[in-house]
Order: sequence, then structure tokens, then C-alpha cells
Amino acid sequence: MLNPQQANQLVRLRWTAFIVVGLAYVLSFFHRFAPAAISGDLQQTFHASGAELGGLAATYFYVYMIMQIPTGILVDTMGPRRVVAIGGLIAGVGSMMFGVADSLAAASVGRVLVGLGVSVTFISLLKLNASWFHDRHFATMTGATILMGNVGSLLAAAPLAWALGFVSWRTVFVAVGALSLLLAALDWWLVRNQPTEVGLPSMRELDGKEAHPLHTGHWYDGLLIVVKNRATWPGLWVNMGIAGSLFAFAGLWAVPFLRDVYGMDRAAATDHTTLLLAGFAIGAFFIGTLSDRMGKRKPLMIAGALIYSLCWLPMLFGMSLASGLSYALFLLMGLCAPSFTLSWSCAKEVNPHALSGMATSVVNIGGFLGTAIMQPLVGWAIDRAHLDAGIAPLALSDYQYGIGILLGFSVIGLVATLFIRETNCRYVTSE
Repeated sequence: MLNPQQANQLVRLRWTAFIVVGLAYVLSFFHRFAPAAISGDLQQTFHASGAELGGLAATYFYVYMIMQIPTGILVDTMGPRRVVAIGGLIAGVGSMMFGVADSLAAASVGRVLVGLGVSVTFISLLKLNASWFHDRHFATMTGATILMGNVGSLLAAAPLAWALGFVSWRTVFVAVGALSLLLAALDWWLVRNQPTEVGLPSMRELDGKEAHPLHTGHWYDGLLIVVKNRATWPGLWVNMGIAGSLFAFAGLWAVPFLRDVYGMDRAAATDHTTLLLAGFAIGAFFIGTLSDRMGKRKPLMIAGALIYSLCWLPMLFGMSLASGLSYALFLLMGLCAPSFTLSWSCAKEVNPHALSGMATSVVNIGGFLGTAIMQPLVGWAIDRAHLDAGIAPLALSDYQYGIGILLGFSVIGLVATLFIRETNCRYVTSE
């Protein structure tokens, strides 16, 4: 049992870690989705084609994807506090470079640094959640993490479009870079990796159980345990299909698609993106909470992935979305897509607790690999379909192959949910 002073210290340090690193995660979501709102500005500034714009946006995802396993290794060995601080410094410099870039190449370098810096925040926050919260609350806290992070995606939609009426996109990214540097300093000063660092018992010990065993081997022995575990891998494909298609669409192509196919102005199109991401944030929180209360993961993942995949069909065929149907469709997509977030809980629960950073990082590769593939691939498909149209405006026929690609990947994610191992919300490795 904890005395009152220890109890207050536990609560304070728990929520300090969640809020400070969570705010850094908010910025990672902002950078992930901001190109959609400024796509026209970027094309005009750098004279970029659709494929080039997709490539610029995707550089973030390539770096983010490559860094997932290294991030898992770093947080399991160095601890998330140090990793987040270093990442914040790199992201801050990258955002400022992006804001002052005078060429597409320079902007791409800044975007690479941003992706490198923010790539560590999510896995670090999951590691902190696993250390500072009870095992039975992990999916709930993962949902809360996504809910908090999506504040950044919401800021990157309608609020960013509003801000661009007063300042340039360059000013926005320089300011965001300065905020990254501030959060890096706060993380170093305030965050602690786990309760035992300050003399407090672990969460399992507070539940009257033995603490999770530490990993005593080399880091690559732990990584081998994770990658050799067949139950780890289905979650990667779920992330690739569901998260990848969502991020590729919301992060770049949703606004141009709604503008060109449905005749919306930028404000209306970004309102739809905002609603999509708000639904995603809310859905992530409630799916995680519902999963923890049900004691099940897989049924929610399958149902959510199925409904999300079906939501692509009206856009693929250009169905009329008048009278608020477009808003309803985007909200439904957002509410169902976060079913993939349960794959992180499953990956953690089919592997040893000491390797939770590596386990979640392996699965998390999928979403960013899928996005990195789809953003430029959809742009290429649009460019190819529009080759014979001369200078005519883009239309549904130009976007159909791109939407078809997004639908195809979402079906891959749906199929992969069938191969997820049901953990019943507990560590199956310790049963």
C-alpha cells in the first residue's frame, strides 16, 4: 500500500508523463495531416505535380516507418524520457527548416527531420502507459492517447485553414518548431520512465502480483523474440490496410478529392476532414474502453474494419452525398477506423511485458508503411488517369483508381483482423 504522499506522487508523475509526451504526440499528428490543408499552397510555392506533392507528404511516413523498430529498441533500453527529448529537438529543427524552405528539396529535408523527430513519441507514450497505468487499463489509455493525439489532426484541418487567412503556412511551421523545442525541455525536466525510478512500486505490485520480469539479454535477443512470434505479425497488416488508407486519405487526398469531385471549397472540404479525424479520436477512446470492459479484442476489430471498408464504396462510385450524407459518411469512417488501434494492445499482450516497446513498434510499422506507399501511389494514379485530359479540371474518373487503391488496402486490413490472436485483454505469455 502507498502512503498519502506516495499516492499523490504517483498520480502527479503518471499524468505529467502522459500530458507532456502526449502534447508532443499532438504535434506529430499535426505534421501528419497538415499537408492536406496546405496542399494547394505547397503546389503553388514549389510548382509540384500530384506525384511530387504525394512524395513530399510521404517522406514523413517513410522516416516514421523506418524508425519504429529502432524506437522500440531505444525505449526498451534507454527509456522513453531521453528518447522523446532528443526527438523533440530534431522535430523542432525540421519544422523550422520546412517553414523557411526555398525549394522542394529543402522542404523534403525538413519533412524528413520532422518525421525522424516525431516518430519516437507514440511508442514512447505506449511504453509510459504500460509502466504508469495498470495492465487492465492499457487499451483505455491507448484510446485516450489517440484521442489526445488527434487534437493535432484537428488543428491541422479547419483551424489551420482558418489560420492561413491571417498568416502564411511558413509562419505556422516555424512556430510549431519552437513549440517542439519547448516540449523537449519539459520532457527532460519533468518525465520519469517508471515508478521504480522514484522509489515507488510497480503497477502489478500494487495489484498484489509479482512485477513483470525484466529482459536480461541483449536488445537483439528481445527483438528476435518479438519477430519470431507469429502472433505479432497480423497486427502489422491490420495497421497497413486500415490506418494506412485512413492517413493517406485524410493526410493529403481528402481535400482535393472533395473539391474536385463534389465541388466543395477548401473550408467545406477541411470541415469533412475535421469530422473524420474527430470521429477517429472519439472512436479510438471508446473502442479501447469498450474492449477493456468486454475483455475482448478481436470482435471489435473485425466489425470496425468491415464497416470502414464499406464506407469507401460511395466515394468510389461517386454517389450523391447531399443533405448531410457526406458528413455522416466521414463521421462513420472515423468512428470505425480506430478498430485497428486494438492491434497494439494485442501485440503487447502476446509478447513479454519488458519488450512492449519493440512489440508495439513492429506492429506500428504497418500504418506508416501503408501511408508511405499509398500517398504517392494515389497521386501517381491520379496523374496517369488525367494524362489525356489536358488542362481540364480533375473529375471522378481521375480519382477512381486512387480511391480503389485505398479500398483495396482497407480490405487487406480487414482480412488481417481474422488472423489476430484473441488475448482476452491479458498477457497470454504469462498465463
